[in-house]
Amino acid sequence: MTLEEVQIQKPQERDQCVGQALEDVLVSAKDNDAPTVGVHECAKVMNLDPDSVSFCVLATDEEFECDIALQIHFTLIQSFCFDNDISIVRVSDTQRLAEIVGGDKVEQLEDAHCVLITNPADGSWEDPALEKLHLFCEESRHLNDWLPEINLPGR
Repeated sequence: MTLEEVQIQKPQERDQCVGQALEDVLVSAKDNDAPTVGVHECAKVMNLDPDSVSFCVLATDEEFECDIALQIHFTLIQSFCFDNDISIVRVSDTQRLAEIVGGDKVEQLEDAHCVLITNPADGSWEDPALEKLHLFCEESRHLNDWLPEINLPGR
């Protein structure tokens, strides 16, 4: 899908397409051992090997909106992503994100507030859905929406 195709879609169709693309990328990344889950784990990866990071997802819901420490972490992660040209989005359903990246281990994922998609060292993993997400982020930045929100599709 080209940037022009993303731009001419109806907003509702675009939202569904982008939400499905994000879910597809997360599932594919999980299958390729490419996601890093958790604010602190993600910060470690960003610090040690920022070039390996391809995409960032921040998640919060009403329960955590007033968590000042989490919001400070989000601000630092956002800044790092902007400085290193890493596409970043926000989702509002932390539990759904945990279900997607955690699978059977969803109860063990206490901190699914941040998920990084990393590139394997050999560069063998490519996903067309990831390209859609990068285009969506690029389009959003052109509209001065630096942290676009995506709705994950329900089960």
